[in-house]
Amino acid sequence: MVHLYYGEGKGKTTAAMGLALRALGHGKRVVIVQFLKDGKSGELAPLKLLGAFVFSGKAGTKFFTQMNPDERRETRRLHDENLKKALEVPCDLLILDEACAACRLGMVDENDLREIVIPPAGQRPEIVLTGRDPMPWMLEAADYVTEMRAVRHPFEKGIRAREGIEY
Repeated sequence: MVHLYYGEGKGKTTAAMGLALRALGHGKRVVIVQFLKDGKSGELAPLKLLGAFVFSGKAGTKFFTQMNPDERRETRRLHDENLKKALEVPCDLLILDEACAACRLGMVDENDLREIVIPPAGQRPEIVLTGRDPMPWMLEAADYVTEMRAVRHPFEKGIRAREGIEY
């Protein structure tokens, strides 16, 4: 099955990592690929301790809109490499965190991503995609579709992201 957690609201990655925790608790093999993130979010260390394989990181610490062309090329190379490495690890659950944005921004090979999500029947693990704006083929391929809608967020009051809560 393919799960898609998308939208403008908070909780997409949190839902995906909660599913990873549940799967690990049942002895499942979990692989996580994070796109457009620096690999330092708080949930990764405990998930690794529980046995999850995590592939994350980007070139530098800038947001995509702040990257120069060389940083974007290096980030794309790193994301493609992380995805290939992740596919070498047998798993029951594959989480592709921020795959929607990475695909829309050209920060991962869309054909590779599509082949992972839509392979021949019976040849894939459970897959989770997260991000704000999924590609139409992602919506079509998903068996579970959950839209996270922002109603209110502390950022609107000038409150910055807090360690252990938003990251």
